[in-house]
Amino acid sequence: MNKTVLDLAIIVSGSIGYFISVALVTTSFYKNRANNYLSLFLFLLTTLTILDWYYTENLILVFINNIMLDLLLGVTLFTYFLIQIEHNFLKKRWYKWLYAPFFCAVIIEIFLQVYFSITMYDVDLDDLLFDIKSNVSYIYNVLLIFWGRRLVKRSVSISKEKKRWLLRLNLFIICIIMIWLLSQIEISIFDSEYTTHFLWILISFLSWWVLYYGVFKLQIVVQKDEIREYLVSKKANDIPTKKNISESTVSKVITQLYELMDTEELYRDPLLSRLDLATRLGTNEGYLSQIINQETNKSIIQFVNEYRIEAAKKLLHNPVFNKYSVEAIGLEAGFKSKSAFYSTFKMSMGMSPGAFRKLQKTS
Repeated sequence: MNKTVLDLAIIVSGSIGYFISVALVTTSFYKNRANNYLSLFLFLLTTLTILDWYYTENLILVFINNIMLDLLLGVTLFTYFLIQIEHNFLKKRWYKWLYAPFFCAVIIEIFLQVYFSITMYDVDLDDLLFDIKSNVSYIYNVLLIFWGRRLVKRSVSISKEKKRWLLRLNLFIICIIMIWLLSQIEISIFDSEYTTHFLWILISFLSWWVLYYGVFKLQIVVQKDEIREYLVSKKANDIPTKKNISESTVSKVITQLYELMDTEELYRDPLLSRLDLATRLGTNEGYLSQIINQETNKSIIQFVNEYRIEAAKKLLHNPVFNKYSVEAIGLEAGFKSKSAFYSTFKMSMGMSPGAFRKLQKTS
């Protein structure tokens, strides 16, 4: 593989990795306790990648490499998982001891530097100790990554979207660990580095992937959950406004449908289907579609989306939710995606959700 291409990939991914690390701890949209640890993880991974790729005999960089910064990779990511799933391990006294291996590695390296400065430098001994520390670091990180995965899978306190992201990130890191192991085997047996080159490309891709799916998209989900928690805590049962059933409405099914939408807010479920509604109302899909069309002159999706639009309008109009993104508000109102929310809102209101929010601020 062309080394120039790999050099460019490492430089670009390193820049992105450092940029994300800084953005996570300085930008109000992303800043939170969990992202502080994700920021540290990305910073460490980027630094280790650059140090390993551009190996140098500079004493300071060699010392940084020898203190085993990679011993912090697993524990910072493990902490990120614990915060995201709100696990009680964070309150345990023993939890802080998970950082002990790193500090032990630092103490050992300082001792070795002092020892070698007053005695003859022993290359074999130094290499042997480095190999031991590397193997311990590898095993330790593997244990923490799989332990974190087990805790996430067993968690019942987080949304499906958040759990899906956490498991994907965990799987991505497991893939990196496995490829790293294969690269070491390849170097030892075949004296080649094709797998290592692929590893760097994979780590480069990780920075881009985390930027979009792990930071931006997850933050949207977090905002959606915060909106929901606020509405529940304030008992905001007036969202949306209860419909006045027309006197011409004689169908018991339609009356029950309005009651379900107003009291249980079924429209907030983005996966709500015609079958779900029919099942809840004790009827079949065909009859439900027919009776809704006859009495409201709307299709089922139009009927449900009308509730969603009203819910979104109230959230966009309320200054309490100004700090939340338009996309998060759309998801909370029950839309499956940003595009579905924007197109439906614009068709109904003649303007985008963002324009509607600005109009409310200036009115």
